[in-house]
Amino acid sequence: MQHGHLDQVGYDMYCKLLDEVIKEEKGVKVEPDPDIIIDINVSSFIPDNYIENGNQKIEVYQAIALCRTDEDIRKIKEDIEDRFGKAPEEVDSLLEIAKIKQLCKQAGVHKIMQKQENVVFYFNQETFNLDVAKLLEKYKSRIKFSTGFVPYVTYKLEDKNRVVEEIEDFLC
Repeated sequence: MQHGHLDQVGYDMYCKLLDEVIKEEKGVKVEPDPDIIIDINVSSFIPDNYIENGNQKIEVYQAIALCRTDEDIRKIKEDIEDRFGKAPEEVDSLLEIAKIKQLCKQAGVHKIMQKQENVVFYFNQETFNLDVAKLLEKYKSRIKFSTGFVPYVTYKLEDKNRVVEEIEDFLC
């Protein structure tokens, strides 16, 4: 693996680029896969005491990065737990973030950032696919919309300790 390239683009993006190159070499048409940025206060990684072997850890990170569906995520979780035992909270969070990325793609959200008790969802107006009326009805004064060059929705969390669950609920 070219470590310098990895540092420049980030692991998820590196895996996606590598996957695209391999598919293109095989003559498979590659659909562009938008990179979703998730910056929330959640520990999501594979602890050294859970998977000690570096190569196995990279293999699992790559498998998670390449998930495209809920079924892919479910299969990866089963595989991980079959091989290494019950997943710790950090690994479960990593898998949940993979799920959030899929929900973001469906909703047209390209970036999520947590700012204390608020979560900001950045989106493209042409691809935004959430029912605004339903959001306003459900969350009332807990959400605020901002239009501009980069439109976004600010959502006030009910419980900062349940940020992943609240984001999933918001995107569904």
